[in-house]
Amino acid sequence: MNNRGLRTIELKTVTYVSGPLLFINEAAGVHAEEVVEVVTPDGEIRRGQVLEVDRGRAVIEVYSGTRGLDLASTRVRLGGDSARIGVGTGLLGRMFDGSGSPADGGPPPMPEQFWDVNGLPINPAARRYPSEFIETGISTIDGLNTLVRGQKLPIFSGFGLPAGELAADIATHARVVGAEEDEFVVVFAAMGTTAREASFFRRHLEEGGRLNRTVLFLNLADDPTIERLLTPRLALTTAEYLAFERGMHVLVILTDMTNYCEALREVATAREEVPSRRGFPGYMYTDLASIFERAGRLHDHQGSVTQLVILSMPDDDITHPIPDLSGYITEGQIVLSRELHRRGVFPPVDVLPSLSRLMNAGIGKHKTREDHRPVADQLYSLYAQGRDLRRLIAVVGEGSLSEADRRILDFAEAFERRFVHQDDRRSLDTTIDLAWDLLVDFPDDDLKRIPPRLLERRRPPGDSEQDVGDQEKTPETDDVGDQHQEDAGRQGGVEPQPLHSERDEGPGR
Repeated sequence: MNNRGLRTIELKTVTYVSGPLLFINEAAGVHAEEVVEVVTPDGEIRRGQVLEVDRGRAVIEVYSGTRGLDLASTRVRLGGDSARIGVGTGLLGRMFDGSGSPADGGPPPMPEQFWDVNGLPINPAARRYPSEFIETGISTIDGLNTLVRGQKLPIFSGFGLPAGELAADIATHARVVGAEEDEFVVVFAAMGTTAREASFFRRHLEEGGRLNRTVLFLNLADDPTIERLLTPRLALTTAEYLAFERGMHVLVILTDMTNYCEALREVATAREEVPSRRGFPGYMYTDLASIFERAGRLHDHQGSVTQLVILSMPDDDITHPIPDLSGYITEGQIVLSRELHRRGVFPPVDVLPSLSRLMNAGIGKHKTREDHRPVADQLYSLYAQGRDLRRLIAVVGEGSLSEADRRILDFAEAFERRFVHQDDRRSLDTTIDLAWDLLVDFPDDDLKRIPPRLLERRRPPGDSEQDVGDQEKTPETDDVGDQHQEDAGRQGGVEPQPLHSERDEGPGR
């Protein structure tokens, strides 16, 4: 972060200190969002920012905290400029702390421009509708909850779930279909992360060959809490420059927004504001919107900013204010399941409550595949029926199930074991072909979501709905799961992978 103001005013009118906040009087000429320097009694200089100005009094947040300050000797220097960061392509491959200072041992990068970290308002008429597919390599996202360029899509996780590991995989494997490799970059911002997680992210990106096309901003758990309010804004300002000035496709990964909201609540408490739900400030929705709405595409600009936001739901409660308000602003959500995680499924994505509201804009003929949407709908339908049957079995037992019910129940198990769970990156074609393999045992009458012409195209020569019906009456094929395995093998399908066992070194494990 850089303060380029030419005028300097020094005040010694500190009247009150509360948490990370300083209160000063006689603040004539001070304006909101202005960057300041706080000089401690022993000469140390700490950065801060003006939060509020009211009738000659000002409230300043000190990024490094207020420990060691006193009212008599503490001085505040005003530079007359807002918080800015030096941006440029020299930031690629570098790691910074939560305040924008180099954290990789290298020298400060040479900036090409200085941009306000709060961003600039975007005229809604200048926005282009997101419509281009981003391949993440994750089947449950690419196949069922497709991410498109310019979208903002959160991942609703829980404490102890491998959301960080999933984010690192996406940062390593994501690509824009049809774009050159050097046109796609990742800006990764971590708030309140541990040193172990930060090391994991860096190592994972380095091993995946993506580190030189990534900018990292890491606010560690032992760093000042107030710094977390600045970290995502630094990341998004960097992303906006790379996208709209350099024409790059930028994927911004923000983790964990729960820590950001906790810092926001801490500041509101120090200011003695009236709390809202669960003690969070009433303006948290507006504050989150000022971050999430910085994603998008613009007319007359080649680049784009896409956001993948990770937040941990306290007590796995999706109605908690943080996920609740985030869901109103963002365009869908990916929900992680603790039950799937316990069963060794990675990534443990619960596809039923997950949603991508812009999926239809980025898929289909001439974009992904003609059969993308109908196959996704059919998977949703059969898996939802399978989940309902599991609950029914708990009440009446399996003996009451029909042959069709057993087929659906076996499908739900195979769907979690073979489609949701994955050890390696999958292309979109591999994902959709795997979905067809899971559907091969069903007669056409059960595949109501898929047009007949697509079914005819996928059936092997000489196969028909009557043939499937005849197979059901054969005694040797009562076990639908076994028959499915054989059919998948005959058609070159993906064999079931062993449950996840290689990711114990990731964060949260």
